[in-house]
Amino acid sequence: MSELVTFGETMLRLTPPRGHRLSRVDNLDVHVGGAESNVAVGAANLGVEAAWMSLLPDTELGERIAYALRGEGVEPLVTWTDTGRVGTYYFERGGMPRGRDVVYDRDGAPIREATPESVAVDRVRDADVFFTTGITPALSDQLIETTASLLETASDAGATTAFDVNYREKLWTPAAARSTLSDLFPSVDVLFAAERDARDVLGFDGDPETVARDLADAYGFETVVITLGEEGALALHDGTATSRGTYPTDTVDPLGSGDAFASGFLAERLDGASITEALDYGAATAALKRTVEGDMARVSRDEVRALVENGGRTDIER
Repeated sequence: MSELVTFGETMLRLTPPRGHRLSRVDNLDVHVGGAESNVAVGAANLGVEAAWMSLLPDTELGERIAYALRGEGVEPLVTWTDTGRVGTYYFERGGMPRGRDVVYDRDGAPIREATPESVAVDRVRDADVFFTTGITPALSDQLIETTASLLETASDAGATTAFDVNYREKLWTPAAARSTLSDLFPSVDVLFAAERDARDVLGFDGDPETVARDLADAYGFETVVITLGEEGALALHDGTATSRGTYPTDTVDPLGSGDAFASGFLAERLDGASITEALDYGAATAALKRTVEGDMARVSRDEVRALVENGGRTDIER
């Protein structure tokens, strides 16, 4: 049994050295990353018994992903396949005015054909929290059905279901996302949504509290968390709205910050913390993750606790 079970695709991320262009690069750094596995890793490093569920090809690259997650304390609930390939993506860092760029190469990944029967559905039933994101149903029609089934299974078993909208414009249109996600939401207890996704994808506008209340009224969520970028986050729970800001950070790698926030929030809620405390730990986990290369929040509970208790100071002796 795991306290947290997540489901989704994990890929290999290939990154040129800082300041280099993909079209000119001679070497690439390799990281393992995927929204759902990132949440599992972040939570595991904060003391949660976490598992990640997916399909991978039975190849050296598939094992590379499982090896990385095991090393972070996450149990890989992998169904190994004889066909398919590991998806990859390329992340080119770029300062202003050029900005960063992400190039995906994920066709042929076996998770696109995942059915409820092909994954460890019993572990979903036994979990305290089941988590996935909008990236997963965006990958294929089959995954729309499978995601819906797993959310319903978890909900029927009494697990808390948590879902991050995590819209990716390279995967689907706002209209397609809204249609699909609206059908999934009745089985979701805790919703995470960036303010821009709530507005541009889900069609809810207004100040953050209004958006959270409208979402809760429309779909019956127990908790709605609206992330606000540099302004922090707002959570609505039991009719009460709570806001928290961010912690100052020197950004080494921004990817995975939202996943880190979700992992910190869920870890604290699993530990019986209040919504206010969960927001604080989510923000601290996200801030610390940005100081670490790669997609995963390789940060400890002691580091997160110290950041929260010291009000964002970084010159802390432990």
